[in-house]
Amino acid sequence: MDKKPIYKRVLLKLSGEALLGRLLHGIDAEMCASLAEEIKEVHNAGVEMALVVGGGNFFRGQVESKRFGLERSVADYMGMIATVMNGLALQNALEQVGVPTRVMTAIQMHAVAEPYILRRAIRHLEKRRVVIFVAGTGNPYFTTDTAAALRATEIHCNVIMKATKVDGIYSDDPVKNKAAKKFSDVRFIDVLKKNLKVIDATAISMCMENNLPIIVFNLLRKGNIKKAIYGEKIGTRVH
Repeated sequence: MDKKPIYKRVLLKLSGEALLGRLLHGIDAEMCASLAEEIKEVHNAGVEMALVVGGGNFFRGQVESKRFGLERSVADYMGMIATVMNGLALQNALEQVGVPTRVMTAIQMHAVAEPYILRRAIRHLEKRRVVIFVAGTGNPYFTTDTAAALRATEIHCNVIMKATKVDGIYSDDPVKNKAAKKFSDVRFIDVLKKNLKVIDATAISMCMENNLPIIVFNLLRKGNIKKAIYGEKIGTRVH
């Protein structure tokens, strides 16, 4: 008997940096194409997929507000608009491989994306469209991690899959500290107590309150999206 996905509806959280590929800034077309192929494989297996994408490959509000002396709320809105560019790039890559998509934005811009409406988002998923949520929550001071937790809760996802450049959650930065310990499983409350910074505290608190598990894994290893959805033990599971 063929193995089947263990999740029916999944939210995949991608950082803006995930789209950099070999570049230092902007969007790597090859990386987008590779991601699209992986998402297509999962989509074809019958999984309902939603994406939340960050904008750090263009602009990070919290960082840039300090660097340029911008008002934090202005910088955050600029960061939210950066996520729209990434969402459109992902939409284009997915539709080139035959996956129907809809981009839904928390900041209205009718020429390029639909406004986020919960019932419409759920209907798109039921009609087998991949939904890409952009512009964060539409509010400053909230990260795209929080947007992912919010949208996943609203649309009743079974899990959030957070794709990063490391293969899970560690006790410290594994690049700077070779002795950092990797967690295969960790409780929500321990992520907060130990101040593990892979996911922001607001997102963790929301997932804990709604009993929504998170899988943190390495996006750069091809096939990891499928492995996570099929229940293979990769990365770190937060529950």
